[in-house]
Amino acid sequence: MMPDKTIENGTESQPAVLSRLVDGVLELTLNRPKQRNSLSLAMIGELQRTIDLAADDRQTRVIVLAAEGPVFCAGHDLKELTAHRSDPDGGREFFAQTMRLCARLMQTVVRSPKPVVAAVHATATAAGCQLVASCDLAVAARSASFCTPGVNIGLFCSTPMVALSRNVSRKRAMEMLLLGEMISAEDAVDWGLVNRVVDDGGARDAAFAMARRIASKSAATVKIGKEAFYRQVEMPLGNAYDFAADVMVRNMMEHDAAEGIEAFIGKRAPIWRD
Repeated sequence: MMPDKTIENGTESQPAVLSRLVDGVLELTLNRPKQRNSLSLAMIGELQRTIDLAADDRQTRVIVLAAEGPVFCAGHDLKELTAHRSDPDGGREFFAQTMRLCARLMQTVVRSPKPVVAAVHATATAAGCQLVASCDLAVAARSASFCTPGVNIGLFCSTPMVALSRNVSRKRAMEMLLLGEMISAEDAVDWGLVNRVVDDGGARDAAFAMARRIASKSAATVKIGKEAFYRQVEMPLGNAYDFAADVMVRNMMEHDAAEGIEAFIGKRAPIWRD
């Protein structure tokens, strides 16, 4: 699943997102290293397209999101946004389109039936930090860092705030949003923004190892579980239990649940039908 070449600054360039499928794991690599992997409209569109395609691709069981270059993702492409201030409306329509499509992408990551694991090898700021927070799981290199620095340039990180505040505590989220300071990978794992910290150079391998373990599970069960997790977490406690009980019953009626239980009792490896 290789994307077409993109057009940036009027010239043909390398794809904004590289793609490869290995052992059921689809690796999507942000590929604008000279632009610090900033989320241009082209990159947002390419990520949207590939994740949408992966949702219905039976060969893809898990997605790993990685990046090329010295920065994981620096957030929105501020040069691209600034260039549209000369539009007749001062850039309002382009700004609205960018934020709308970026918000759609983040929700697509959350709602994708395929788990998404971020492999963060370096700095993730603003919408880049938002992207990490939107992923289901995240592995960070020891020297990686995270920041929502919009307040420092007069542009509060309001959309990154949505994903951030759903992963870390309110006080920690406000600390990042109001101070605009970098936090370390160790703080990120302590605060709940990432799952694990590994030695430098090992984030991608660690993310792949995690993804392969997930890929060995029943895809149907993982899909049911991921969707249920994000739906129940927004519900009041009683409603969440009622909803989760219904999901358990539906899951129990699936072939893979019967197969998995029988395999466990029979002390054999299950054969998933997905």
